[in-house]
Amino acid sequence: MRITALEEYGLRCMIILARCGKDQALTLPEISEREGLTVSYAGKLLMILRQADLVQAERGRHGGYKLAKPAESISLKEIFKALGEPVFNPAHCKRYSGENETCIHTKDCRVRDVWATLSMFIDDYLQGISLADLAYGEIKILKKLEAMKALAT
Repeated sequence: MRITALEEYGLRCMIILARCGKDQALTLPEISEREGLTVSYAGKLLMILRQADLVQAERGRHGGYKLAKPAESISLKEIFKALGEPVFNPAHCKRYSGENETCIHTKDCRVRDVWATLSMFIDDYLQGISLADLAYGEIKILKKLEAMKALAT
């Protein structure tokens, strides 16, 4: 599993907006400058996040981008879902079928079980962390990670 640039920078843009507060909007040039991105790439990220109803764009003199809902109610799972694909989805088996049209292990695949379980754990973990947790309190994230480690042992 790897985190794509789209997911990484999209999450960073969301953190920037969360730290600005719910009433302040940032322009595209402000966001791109704060994150060190080109204006066009930041625009692409914000368009994706807007289509997922995570940010909203406001026109006018005091316009720009801001969160569509409070940072406390946005999970990291929502953000990653908007920006990328899950670790495992039904199309996975079609992508890794070798030279065949369908995978020869469709009925007895144990690898698929591993990916599906891993995807479930990652989804549960990301669902339990809000954008506010990440933007304002890394300690909460570390405590959640410690709690998950304790459950695993």
